Amino acid sequence: MFKALVLNQDDGKTTAAVQELSHSDLPDEDVLIKVDYSSLNYKDGLAITGKGKIIRNFPMVPGIDLVGTVEESADSRYSKGDKVVLTGWGVGENFWGGYAQYARLKADWLVPLPEGMEPIRTMQVGTAGLTAMLCVMALEEGGVTPDKGPVIVSGAAGGVGSVAVSILSGLGYQVTAITGRPETAEYLKNLGAQEIVTREEMAEPARPLEKQRWAGAVDTVGDTILGRILAETDYDGVVAACGLAASFKLPTTVMPFILRNVRLQGVDSVMCPFERRQQAWQRLQTQLPENAIGDIAQIISLEQLPEYAEQITNGQVKGRVVVDLNQ
Repeated sequence: MFKALVLNQDDGKTTAAVQELSHSDLPDEDVLIKVDYSSLNYKDGLAITGKGKIIRNFPMVPGIDLVGTVEESADSRYSKGDKVVLTGWGVGENFWGGYAQYARLKADWLVPLPEGMEPIRTMQVGTAGLTAMLCVMALEEGGVTPDKGPVIVSGAAGGVGSVAVSILSGLGYQVTAITGRPETAEYLKNLGAQEIVTREEMAEPARPLEKQRWAGAVDTVGDTILGRILAETDYDGVVAACGLAASFKLPTTVMPFILRNVRLQGVDSVMCPFERRQQAWQRLQTQLPENAIGDIAQIISLEQLPEYAEQITNGQVKGRVVVDLNQ
């Protein structure tokens, strides 16, 4: 028997409770994994609280990422004792996920843990860190180099934003961070942000074109902030958009795209191909500053998840939250 956080629905309301399960309760998939750690992401918070229509089939074990050790494998790519990491693929949404001490998953969804990367560090990084690195790669591929000028990160005190600020700063970029919480300014500066701007300033509706300020951007929130970032992006600039914490709407015009050659690059980590995931994880191992991790992450137990899920959906969580399945 092992512990898992299980979601059910009662009269249209989502309930979350830690329950005892057995291996026979798990889905019939290729690889059985003993889970060491998972993490709490914004999407997990929406699923656990029921504030977003993330889960459609109940009961469900949420948790969109995990790291652990292979216990059994029917796939030749993995053997007992292998360390693996999983993010995305609808796990924790459509398939039972990481908030359990054991998980059974498709081999195609797994990535070998990068050599030298500790399991806990992997979930300190997690889906958020993987997404942040994919955003950085999108900027690089669009020609945004540190010498081109400042880059801006929205939702900078959140999981994706925190890691993006740290990576970009470590690579030599001049980083501006957007935050709606003044108390996080010192935290963001410690991660490498050279300038802090307020959410209120950036949420002011923009004209079709504003003064050029940013060579590139990582946006996690959407809506008017993304619209303003686009209006302020330099000629030939790139904006990597990966989130909709504010809204899925985008109030903008074609002007930045046709007059300033701005590129809006969508970034998805859920269905990202294996090779690109592997590249991103390897870069996270070497390019995310080691000293950033302690500032970014906190560790909680399975039983604390409902409380923290409420907090993350209310914008009250700073950085990353790691779930220790052995607590």
